[in-house]
Amino acid sequence: MASLLPHSAPDPHPPSPDAAPEPVPGRTPTAVPSAERGGDAGGEPGWRRARPSPSLEEAYRSVPVTGRTWWRKLLAFAGPGYLVAVGYMDPGNWATGIAGGSRFGYTLLSVVLLSNLMAVLLQGLASKLGIVTGRDLAQACRDHYSRPVGLLLWVAAELAIAATDLAEVVGTAIALKLLFGLPLPVGIVITVVDVFLVLLLQNRGFRRLEALVIALVATVGIAFLFELIVSRPDLGAVARGFVPSAGTVRDAEQLYLALGILGATVMPHNLYLHSSIVQTRRYEQSATGRREAVRFAFLDSTIALSIALFINAAILIVAAATFHRTGNTQVAEIQDAYQLLTPLLGVGAASTVFALALLASGQNSTLTGTLAGQIVMEGFLDIRLRPWMRRLITRAIAIVPAAIVSVLYGESGTARLLVFSQVVLSLQLSFAVFPLVRFTSDRAKMGAFVNPRWVQALAYLVAFVIGGLNAWLLVQTLAGWL
Repeated sequence: MASLLPHSAPDPHPPSPDAAPEPVPGRTPTAVPSAERGGDAGGEPGWRRARPSPSLEEAYRSVPVTGRTWWRKLLAFAGPGYLVAVGYMDPGNWATGIAGGSRFGYTLLSVVLLSNLMAVLLQGLASKLGIVTGRDLAQACRDHYSRPVGLLLWVAAELAIAATDLAEVVGTAIALKLLFGLPLPVGIVITVVDVFLVLLLQNRGFRRLEALVIALVATVGIAFLFELIVSRPDLGAVARGFVPSAGTVRDAEQLYLALGILGATVMPHNLYLHSSIVQTRRYEQSATGRREAVRFAFLDSTIALSIALFINAAILIVAAATFHRTGNTQVAEIQDAYQLLTPLLGVGAASTVFALALLASGQNSTLTGTLAGQIVMEGFLDIRLRPWMRRLITRAIAIVPAAIVSVLYGESGTARLLVFSQVVLSLQLSFAVFPLVRFTSDRAKMGAFVNPRWVQALAYLVAFVIGGLNAWLLVQTLAGWL
């Protein structure tokens, strides 16, 4: 991946001579000045308009990059990757991982690995777009495409965020029911608190929000390390599971679950999110500064996604070692897994730790989903709502259908709703992936930071594979429903 970065070249987007003063940490930063923000005139090379005001303006360039050593700089850039990684370990991933492990053992671990490698590439491109151009993916789409196309992409992005938030709301409500016996409708209503938690933490500094997310990621990781130890998987079979098998393609049921894992892993709202939050770092506005920022942002997201790989693989491994090994091959729902873990493993804490990890996962994903909603609305429509209002709207869109389904159909209905949310994500994923690959492969937009030809070829291959496989998954799911 080193070739993602140029060796030396002039800055394609030099700072404006009247650039804004550096913001004071803890305060709302000064907006990008008119010379940079522009309008229909005064645009930058490769763009129709000059750079707009940044999304998440209250956090823009609010985190200083200090320290001369490589290690200190890595710590300064660490954070955005973890906010992105939580989307790769949300409750939607739990459902597909449990089903894949219980039904086929360790076979689909190779799909988890492949999905994660795709995610590393795409998130690297998203962070590079934000750092080099000063635009997030939503702003880039608004500038590049006609208004009707831009509105279509906005609707697709909003649907993806609503579907993602729906999965997090349902997952959190299930965890609250498993831990405290709260009825699902009550748990769903409690998730409104997340909106105000995000607002409180962000007002106290973006670093505090990142610290909470990292703590929750660590909670999930430790919980599944415990589950791995007590489930005692066959390490040889685990190693063989990471090797791709032709049987996955030949077996229709395996292929269906493999596509579900892929669809639940690579999530579109993360691309919008990552391209914006990397701009919270106050890196030097020069070719050298941007090159360094791209490098450290890529390292940050790669390390974070490696942790997500461990957690997703652990979900599948625990399901395989606990359910598949004992002949319980039809376990596919989170509630069933919770009920069976303790009796099968003989460890009283196994089910409780599982539910705590689910609660941490759901809370983490809702925090980042609300940020993505704000970025998408501001970027596509240039509408600046108050953050609490935007997040409340996003959460209401998810809570209303989840509450209705839980009241009318109970646990079985919410389980189907969880699957439906992943289908919606699969449907619109390509609407985010193809523009991202196109923009970062355009020399006029990226200058010296344009993707090398081999990265362009690999990125387009990934985009077409994701688009084709998710379309197939959608067709098969609809056929099953009909």
